[in-house]
Amino acid sequence: PQGVSCGRGHRCCPRGSRCSADGSSCIVRPGSTGPAGSLWRPPTLPTSLGAVQCPDGESECPESSTCCVMPSGAWGCCPMPEASCCPDKVHCCPRATICDLAHDRCLAPAGQHPLGTKFPARKRQSQSWLPVALGQVTCPDGRSACPDGATCCQLPSGHFGCCPLQNAVCCPDHVHCCPQGYTCDPEGGSCLQGGVHVPWHEKTPARTAVRDVKCDDEMSCPAGNTCCQLSSGKWGCCPLEQAVCCPDHVHCCPQGYTCDPEGGSCLQGGVHVPWHEKTPARTAVRDVKCDDEMSCPAGNTCCQLSSGKWGCCP
Repeated sequence: PQGVSCGRGHRCCPRGSRCSADGSSCIVRPGSTGPAGSLWRPPTLPTSLGAVQCPDGESECPESSTCCVMPSGAWGCCPMPEASCCPDKVHCCPRATICDLAHDRCLAPAGQHPLGTKFPARKRQSQSWLPVALGQVTCPDGRSACPDGATCCQLPSGHFGCCPLQNAVCCPDHVHCCPQGYTCDPEGGSCLQGGVHVPWHEKTPARTAVRDVKCDDEMSCPAGNTCCQLSSGKWGCCPLEQAVCCPDHVHCCPQGYTCDPEGGSCLQGGVHVPWHEKTPARTAVRDVKCDDEMSCPAGNTCCQLSSGKWGCCP
């Protein structure tokens, strides 16, 4: 709040400080929150309570920020909620805006904003933090999937690709896509809305849809988990593949380890590693049956095609 804009507006400093000459750090003035001449760095991240968990299950960002991948491949934090992560893996933009790296700005129908800069995420200290199940968007073919927040669009090959925008417009060239509310402008090679042009995006191939692990006909766990019974008799999920379910019905261990209730850990050849707590299973998401042989993904509707075969309406 009440920050100081540095340079061309790409960075900012807290109130009561000033920007360094190169704009890479903030110098705290005498009588403000820090000692005279001290440098301000991105704030110490809060405890895990209220923090944003990154998809690797090991990194976290402050509350009201967004996890974005850095150029190194590690996770970084964009200091905005539900932000757009820019393709250069350095900058980010506010929600519902487009990264315009060529002009160092974020574009929105109502105007433009300065690019935000990410800072490194921290590793969560608690060993018991369970990995987050990565969300995915299942494409209409039921076999392909895109990352959560993306849109399935067909490629020239007829297979599905992923547009890195939510509710995107799939361009008729089957290569590009535009933000919601824009139209594809093949002649200008961009996206158009109300006379404003923004760069369009290229699609990437979709991946094979990851299916849940079924515990029984009613309950399931996220892909990469193992179904283990809880002390209540209901199904729980261990965040490990082919895990060992401990007899206390609370914990689980990696494949090849044995549960060590006395040590509260997992044991293999004298080596102890932390054990995991199970989480409750969820109601299994079932496919929609068209007939005894054909089905569509959950949330779809079976509709006949002109050939007489079944198709899926998403």
